[in-house]
Amino acid sequence: MISKETLFILSLFPYLGFLWFISRVKQMPRLALYGFYCTLVFVAVTIPAGIYAQLHYGKSLANVDWLHGSAESFLVLSNILVVLGFRQAVMKEAKD
Repeated sequence: MISKETLFILSLFPYLGFLWFISRVKQMPRLALYGFYCTLVFVAVTIPAGIYAQLHYGKSLANVDWLHGSAESFLVLSNILVVLGFRQAVMKEAKD
């Protein structure tokens, strides 16, 4: 059976392919692209936070509120950037 850690690592490859593709699309709003890249920052922060939660508290990241909330703030930031980027593109298209 494949472990969840292995599945997590393998799931990064399709996302990296997605990022590669959308970074070459001329119509992709830059701010939204930055938001999609910020999701990688979220992943990069979440992994060490989860390890810290397990080692220091003996709990999963989801059960250490302050640490979980801090890590999730990067996901919130990436979502905001994606929404603002597409909003900006829609408003620009409506003006033209």
